[in-house]
Amino acid sequence: MSVSSTDVRNIAIVGHNGTGKTSLLEQMLFHSGVISRSETIESGKTTSDYTEEEVSRQMSVHTAMANIPFEGKSLTFLDTPGTADFIGEVISAFRSCESALVTVDARDGAQIETIKLWKRLNDRNKPRAVFINKIDRERADFFTTFNNLKEQLSATYVPITIPMGSGEDFKGVINLIEKKAYFHAANSKETVGEIPEEYSSLMDEYELLLIEAAAEGADDLIEKYFDVGTLEPDEIRRGLREGLNDNRVVPVFAGSSLLGSGISSLLTFIKNNFPKPVGKLDFIVKADEESTIAISNEGSASAYVFKTTIDQFSGKLGYIKVVQGTIAGDTDLTNPELGKKERPGKIYRMVGKKLVEVDALQAGDIGVIAKSSITYTNATLVGTDSGYRFLPLRFPHPIYSLAIHAGDKKSEDKMNESLHRITEEDLTFRIAFNEETKESTVSGMGELHLNMILDKVKEKQKITILTKLPRIAYRETITKKSGIVEYAHKKQSGGHGQYGKVLIEIEPLERGQYYSFTNAIKGGSVSKGYMPGIEKGLQDAMHEGFLADYPLVDIGITIVDGKEHPVDSSEMAFRLAAKGAMRSAIEKAGPLLLEPFMKLSVYVEDKYLGDILSDLSGKRGRVLGQDDMGSGIQMVKAEVPQAEMLNYAIDLKSMTSGTGSFEIEFDHYETVSGKIADDVIKASKAAREEESK
Repeated sequence: MSVSSTDVRNIAIVGHNGTGKTSLLEQMLFHSGVISRSETIESGKTTSDYTEEEVSRQMSVHTAMANIPFEGKSLTFLDTPGTADFIGEVISAFRSCESALVTVDARDGAQIETIKLWKRLNDRNKPRAVFINKIDRERADFFTTFNNLKEQLSATYVPITIPMGSGEDFKGVINLIEKKAYFHAANSKETVGEIPEEYSSLMDEYELLLIEAAAEGADDLIEKYFDVGTLEPDEIRRGLREGLNDNRVVPVFAGSSLLGSGISSLLTFIKNNFPKPVGKLDFIVKADEESTIAISNEGSASAYVFKTTIDQFSGKLGYIKVVQGTIAGDTDLTNPELGKKERPGKIYRMVGKKLVEVDALQAGDIGVIAKSSITYTNATLVGTDSGYRFLPLRFPHPIYSLAIHAGDKKSEDKMNESLHRITEEDLTFRIAFNEETKESTVSGMGELHLNMILDKVKEKQKITILTKLPRIAYRETITKKSGIVEYAHKKQSGGHGQYGKVLIEIEPLERGQYYSFTNAIKGGSVSKGYMPGIEKGLQDAMHEGFLADYPLVDIGITIVDGKEHPVDSSEMAFRLAAKGAMRSAIEKAGPLLLEPFMKLSVYVEDKYLGDILSDLSGKRGRVLGQDDMGSGIQMVKAEVPQAEMLNYAIDLKSMTSGTGSFEIEFDHYETVSGKIADDVIKASKAAREEESK
């Protein structure tokens, strides 16, 4: 189906894990006629959870796209995972969609991930609606959840549909705009009828809330509502449409994705009222300055790649958002960062794993380019290079790391090749070799995230991957001036000997200064030509460390004098002399260890707060403060040594029954002494001895 850009709608389906996002999309696909029947999560046959890991674990791991042609509109949904381990998938969906549909469980209400997602939506000022799901569950309560949302997540909520009954007595929903009842039936689409008399007073109560909230959607409607006390149906629709577009109101729907209830009203509302992309702004970087451009059919074609997957049948798939112009199979596209040009050949939309070929994608459209050599996540694609690039996606720092190695060289090569390929698809997953600790490490958003990736590689490549907690990248420094230290390197072994003598003094610098070198020699006792060798020797000593083989930092070095030999001196002799002088000076300058400290934000329910604070204290952490996030969720901010955080992803899950989550990033280095320092030095010595065997 070909539609104009004004008829495009892009919606990210987001919510806490288990709130029914995938089954909701399945029902929308069924009700719109895209699929002939809806499948359950348990069947392993849903449209958007189709990978092996999603089917086996019965949970979303990747963002899946599904395009729904519906009554003249093109609705593209991105079904996102609800677990914090896969937040990168949600971030890419937020960037490419103009609106979001937040699923909330009618029994559990706003949960931790709901609140965190809400904050991300607020940061983007992203229009959103809420679908209160699973009304058919025992103890489900739409009205309590609706009021809870109003209390905990500040917004102007607009009831669009309300339920008729709940639990076993759930019959369907009332559409307050149409003033009709939608009854669900087993394995069938909803049927429309008159509202039962028993719900008339309830409808009147919530219709009043609807009108009041719709009036807040437009300034002129507020005035009329105050004057007249009500609004006409067309005015209600306009108020909702404008209010949603400006993120001034949040429409709320009731239903059950298991029973297919509330789907018709939801689809119709999305078609009529959700924001269209044309005119919305996207973010670019031009001449190192961040700016914006409007989504428009005018101008040369431009798009960005917000997601990349590698399909075993279709090859590399680049998910693109077209921002300006039109992209067809024969459009010349250039990746300005690569300086390469190509034509896509074919353009697709997707319904789960199924590629649906289309003639073209217009401004605002989301689609897919297959087997392209110029697409990768964050790539800019343009018809004519206008000197700008689209602003890259900003992902959170990984929170969990493992040191890894395979059993042999061949397995190691297979492992690295597979893992590097995964980094193309998942920018929250990183693989690196740490020069300091001599370890290959993988980092991701949690234990589940890393385990799923490593299990996939082990199974596919038929190799063994061994894991352990990574070594900490400690540093060493000094605490006082050394005084002047003299060191001479001399060696005689027939022919030319080796000779170099230096006198240096070292002193501590402010944390983060790393290194400074001053040549204070007067009278030319050491030729300038030997200075590069001297500096190299000093840096050799700093790199090798003194106490535990960790790099030395924040040291100011002054060379005050020296002596050379007319025949036996060389750059290498002075390099070795400087290194020896440095080690002698460090010994007199109060060497000590530095350990990395992390900046930590923990999200937990109120009932776990005491345990979290106590645990952080036991981990040598400093709590900097806490914020009430609403809905019984607290965010604790702290600084904690990295050595105490290696297993925090597992510890927190245990302490909070799997409900807590956290964000972490490196902040600074601090001194460490006493038994902790002794243990680090002892462990380093043991590792040295083991390596030398």
